[in-house]
Amino acid sequence: MCMKRHSLAWTLGLSLVPAIGASEPLELESTVVSASALAKKPHEMTTPAEVLEGDELVLRREATLGETLEGLPGVRSASFGAGVGRPMIRGQQGARVKMLSDGVDVLDASNISPDHAVSSEPLMAERIEVLKGPATLLYGGGAIGGVVNVIDKKVPTHVPENGYEGELELRANSVANEGSGVFGITAGSGNFAVRVEGVKRQADDYEIHGSPSKQDGSYNDTDTFSLGASFVGERGYLGVAFTEQNNRYGLLGHQHADCHLDGPAWHCGEHEDEHEDEEHEDHDEHDHEGEGVPYVDLRQYRWDLRGELQDPLPGFELARLRVAHSDYRHEEVEGGQVSTRFDNDASDARLELTHQPLFGWRGVLGGQTLRRDFRASGEEAYVPPTITRNHALFLLEEYTDGAWRYELGLRHEWQDIEAEGRPDKDHRGTSFSAGAVWSFAPNYSLGFSLSRSQRLPSAEELYADGPHAATRTVELGDPELDEETSHNLELTLRKFAGRTTFSFTLYRNQVDDYIYAADTGRDIGSGYREIEYRQQDALFTGVEGEVRFQATDATALTLFGDHVRGKLLDGGGDLPRIPAGRLGVRLDHGFTSSLDGQLEFYRVNHQHRLADFETETSGYSMLGASLTYHGALRRADYQIYLKGDNLLDEKARDHSSFIKDDVVQPGRNLTLGLRMTF
Repeated sequence: MCMKRHSLAWTLGLSLVPAIGASEPLELESTVVSASALAKKPHEMTTPAEVLEGDELVLRREATLGETLEGLPGVRSASFGAGVGRPMIRGQQGARVKMLSDGVDVLDASNISPDHAVSSEPLMAERIEVLKGPATLLYGGGAIGGVVNVIDKKVPTHVPENGYEGELELRANSVANEGSGVFGITAGSGNFAVRVEGVKRQADDYEIHGSPSKQDGSYNDTDTFSLGASFVGERGYLGVAFTEQNNRYGLLGHQHADCHLDGPAWHCGEHEDEHEDEEHEDHDEHDHEGEGVPYVDLRQYRWDLRGELQDPLPGFELARLRVAHSDYRHEEVEGGQVSTRFDNDASDARLELTHQPLFGWRGVLGGQTLRRDFRASGEEAYVPPTITRNHALFLLEEYTDGAWRYELGLRHEWQDIEAEGRPDKDHRGTSFSAGAVWSFAPNYSLGFSLSRSQRLPSAEELYADGPHAATRTVELGDPELDEETSHNLELTLRKFAGRTTFSFTLYRNQVDDYIYAADTGRDIGSGYREIEYRQQDALFTGVEGEVRFQATDATALTLFGDHVRGKLLDGGGDLPRIPAGRLGVRLDHGFTSSLDGQLEFYRVNHQHRLADFETETSGYSMLGASLTYHGALRRADYQIYLKGDNLLDEKARDHSSFIKDDVVQPGRNLTLGLRMTF
């Protein structure tokens, strides 16, 4: 409680610091958020948005998307070991946080279970955009937490001036003996351009607090390759790309058991593995100390079609097309044998049309369609085969009047789910939002938004019925679940230029018929617990923000923090796996024109607000530092960086993780990297 009061006081106090050196104002933000559809900068949007790119992205990139975004206010990583880190926004995760690849779904199985990896590769990202809050109607009313949009280069959007351009990066870290390499090259002539890029990563079990101890089975091996080509004209481009990703990572916390129905109830007993000493036929040649731990063998083939055309039709400024298809499968291997296999064949397509101003209103209208054919087979096929079809129409409009910018959004969705051996379910959902941005003074803005969003239940929430070894639970769905309806109120104050800049957000999100996994309290044996998907009204409230003070031309100080509270209404108690509050400070300093340094410290609170049968998580402190050197060599620019994470070698556990009581976060780590662009 004391830290929360200090967080609020410090943020308000620093936000009132006068703009020292106002006669020499710093430049305004120039980054346009492509996921905003109306091509707005962050300070022009009604809801908060964060953009990672350039040097900041290079330093923050990790093996998973959640770890990469962990430092942003309001964003955490829902960790499940070194191979899995799905972004969590404002306490929301899973299907409530939409994962996009340049505007369309990543089309993997990461929203089905917390032990499934996000297929988006951070080392291949050019820019990552995070939209917070449920006013994300372009991409699905169900994204009440927010949207993460990863922008990459695999479909060329221009022809290089000199005929080619590219990048090469090598990096290694100490905590997991990891080695990673990234390459990408774009070449073209006339109206045609091609792109080739790839990533290779090998990481052993990572060290934890009290080294040389290691987290058994925490290895992560990944290789990704992409080939794309485009036709580029004066008014736009049209291109395609094929991407293959292979990933193998340990399933930490996985505990198999012999679970069976005894009448209407599930019971689990000890599991005898008959294949403990057998080798899996696809066993990777790279050996790891945690080979005895079950692991995931993942493969995804993905095709992307992307295009943009200026002035496509009378009355329209821009047409934007995104189509993707994915052939995804992953196998969970235990004792040398495949115990469970997940297949997900999915397609997502969307078309956006930006119309010219009409009675002063400018906007985007469009449609989206998604089809997902999901199948699980084997010992843990706790969800029947399902085919999900989701179709939507959406509209987003803006109107500017002097210092005021108004925004209205509307989306309607139709969803039907066919389940093998179960009744089919149809749902409809309508979402809308209204917001305004008031530029009440030079370099200041006040954003306000009010939204109503509906999320349609997923196939897993409707039909789950069986054991799930990764989370040590037996999951029970409910076919009678109804739509969630959330009402969100949000207020954001920004100062976006000058010596002192800040962004400070307060939000309140009440969700009627919130779907959550409730622990029934039944210990059904072998350490397993029974969870049921239920509905009850819930409330999420929170605060997040950061204040940056440019003390001198070379030195800047940033204070950042976030806090969210999630609870069930009508005396239902707190919701599970809600992250604790966080407060931190960052110091940036330019030693020379070529050498930059950063020092960062933050404190994560002890989490004592718990759901039924949930355990507390101790607080911890994290210290990090980095040095970056920039240079040039003929036509190439290069960057050498050294960064340290968890320099205090803290023993940290992630409260949002299903396996936090068994898995400790990585210990002290040093990363050395070299990046070249040409």
